[in-house]
Amino acid sequence: MADITLYELPGCPYCAKVRSKLDELELEYDVIEVPRNHDDRTQVKEVSGQTGVPVITDEANGVEGMNESDDIVDYLEETYA
Repeated sequence: MADITLYELPGCPYCAKVRSKLDELELEYDVIEVPRNHDDRTQVKEVSGQTGVPVITDEANGVEGMNESDDIVDYLEETYA
């Protein structure tokens, strides 16, 4: 199990942006696909307090429920590049 977990919705361009950065940096990560219906996204809501995606957690650095693709990409670059 990887330290980083990405919560995503297939076909989401913001999720693809984060996945692309994770792959570019050759980071290991787990993916959890969230349901299309926001009301059913209980798992991501528990982690981040909201139902939007993408969201990442990074256990190695104490990050729990970071959202907003630009913020995630910036974080990944600053932490792992």
